[in-house]
Amino acid sequence: MPWKNQGGGPWGSGPRGPWGSGPQPVGPRPPDLEDLLRRGQDQLQRFLPGGYFSGLGLAVLLFVVLAIWAMSGFYRVQSEELGIVLRFGKYVRDAQPGLNYHLPYPIESVRLPKALRVSTISIGMTLIDDPTRRGRTMRDVPEESLMLTGDENIVDVDFTVLWRIKPSGAGNFLFNIQNPEGTVKAVAESAMREVIGRSNIQPILTGARNTIEQGVQELMQKTLDSYGSGIQVTQVQMQKVDPPAQVIDAFRDVQAARADLERLQNEAQTYANRVVPEARGRAAQILQAAEAYKEQAVVEAKGQSARFLKVFEEYKKAPDVTRERIYLETMERILGGADKLIYDSSQAGQGIVPYLPLNELAKRSAPAVTTGQQQGGVSR
Repeated sequence: MPWKNQGGGPWGSGPRGPWGSGPQPVGPRPPDLEDLLRRGQDQLQRFLPGGYFSGLGLAVLLFVVLAIWAMSGFYRVQSEELGIVLRFGKYVRDAQPGLNYHLPYPIESVRLPKALRVSTISIGMTLIDDPTRRGRTMRDVPEESLMLTGDENIVDVDFTVLWRIKPSGAGNFLFNIQNPEGTVKAVAESAMREVIGRSNIQPILTGARNTIEQGVQELMQKTLDSYGSGIQVTQVQMQKVDPPAQVIDAFRDVQAARADLERLQNEAQTYANRVVPEARGRAAQILQAAEAYKEQAVVEAKGQSARFLKVFEEYKKAPDVTRERIYLETMERILGGADKLIYDSSQAGQGIVPYLPLNELAKRSAPAVTTGQQQGGVSR
């Protein structure tokens, strides 16, 4: 008995197929591709009398194909891109940002490198995914960062290089180097090792970073230009410069000792700068005083000798008068500053006691006389 005559099929009631499936639901069906192609052919035949292979039909088809092929030569250069037009694989010209046109492929083609974008390459460190922090963390790469200095020390250097394509060197960038990023990284590491190898560790860790960065940038640019790479190094930045992790504690102790040495030397220099000028000033003062005394003694001696000669000339002319004058001048000079008491030794002065300390009385009465004079009167 055929399946369509079975009332419920072998596994149940209702119209079913040989595997027990029921009738498929009836609804909108998707468009048939063959039907669409057939309709397109019918529409095209209306515009091409005589069929596809007629002369007019072939001409229209050829015109459409040529138009599409010619339109494929239009392209757009973005603001950060630079168009490089190739004719049969050979560089012919640059294209500026905006809408441009080149002869359709395979006659000409275009390359669009990111010529105005600044790229960054890190040496001695790399970013890795950190699931615990749900982000990326920095990890050191010792085989790139450990370098030997000029004084046979080891230093750990992490740095980054910023580079871009030269506006006039995009053709060289595309055709002269195969791996631009790998080339820049290798040149950067080589240049840094060369500059570090010519320097001592102390300036590297303290104040010579700018000099090292400038030297690495110049050496990198010179090397890349010799390759004809079309790459411009815009900046080199040293991120971390430390001794190796195994000796960093000892190195910090050495740095602290050097800092103390410099501090003590500065304090000693400050003390010397204060004491030495004072000592030199006092020495100069003593020398000037001695020189003044010398001049004074010499002048006085010359004056006295000249005076003696004058007096001697007068003495030869009038010995008695000159002798008496010398005697009077000498007594005047001797008695001029001495305390003197004059009393009468005649009969009128017999009442003075010879043992009375007149010198002491005169010294005691002098302040009283001075005080009386200051008050406006004279004591009598």
